[in-house]
Amino acid sequence: MFNKNPNSLTRIGVFYDGNYFLHVSNYYNYTHERRSRISINGLHDFVRQKVAELENSEPRLCQIVDAHYFRGRLTAGEASQRGDLLYYERVFDDILMSEGVTTHYLPVRSSLGKKYEKGIDVWLALEAFEMAFYKRFDVLVLIAADGDYVPLVRKLNTLGTRVMVLGWDFEYTDEDGSRFYTRTSQDLLAEVTYPVAMQDVINGRDEALTNQLFVPRNKGKIFTKQGEVASESTSEVSPDTDLTGDHRKESYILSLKEGFGFIKYPPNNVFFHYTSLRDYDFNDLLIGDRVQFTLDEKEGGRAVGYDVVVLQ
Repeated sequence: MFNKNPNSLTRIGVFYDGNYFLHVSNYYNYTHERRSRISINGLHDFVRQKVAELENSEPRLCQIVDAHYFRGRLTAGEASQRGDLLYYERVFDDILMSEGVTTHYLPVRSSLGKKYEKGIDVWLALEAFEMAFYKRFDVLVLIAADGDYVPLVRKLNTLGTRVMVLGWDFEYTDEDGSRFYTRTSQDLLAEVTYPVAMQDVINGRDEALTNQLFVPRNKGKIFTKQGEVASESTSEVSPDTDLTGDHRKESYILSLKEGFGFIKYPPNNVFFHYTSLRDYDFNDLLIGDRVQFTLDEKEGGRAVGYDVVVLQ
């Protein structure tokens, strides 16, 4: 197809817009029927197979030589105030590191009480172009959906680097009945060599391929914070256990939403986020499950639960 030696290596660079990838992974973990996160390892295998298919090559000759993940991140102090967020960020960093993905973080900015990312897309674009120039990627894979990356793609085209975009289009309804849409920019797709509609891949008939893209779920085992694997029966915590030094509360799950839920505890129901759940998969929670938790009251009287433990 590109008049290259059939035995030559196709060099692939992968660049993640981290906030977008997290949004997609959360959708499949909490809203989609799959109820599982996107697997980094499985996604990379898919990339190699897809590039081989489109380049008329073989997967063994299509190798990811560089992978980079860009995202804004809270400070350690702020993250530590959000349940187990700091821990789970470290877990994901370990996953990225094990797959050879280099991480790039910028501090999340605050303005008028709201937090937002600033400069991530520019940083990703500059790094991607510079690496493509010096390392001569044959194919650069962009995991992003924003039309702001169009100038990057045009610059990469001048280098002769073929660009593949992995994009997801989906919509869902929240607990209030509001509709939310995620769409990949049509301007971006029009500029790239290989646009790939990932929702079609996942919803396709190739079950083996689809399963490859997700982290396998194993309800019989969980990962503890000590990094060891334990059965659910060995992860029980006694109602008398004091995990934080504060008085622990006990009640039951009242309702479950997309990544968060409420615990019954008069006079107000207690909000908790999935990152506050200890040693248990949020997707395995059921309404009525008894839990133990530490109660905190935020400004405005909002009750929030931390260190939530499911009682067996």
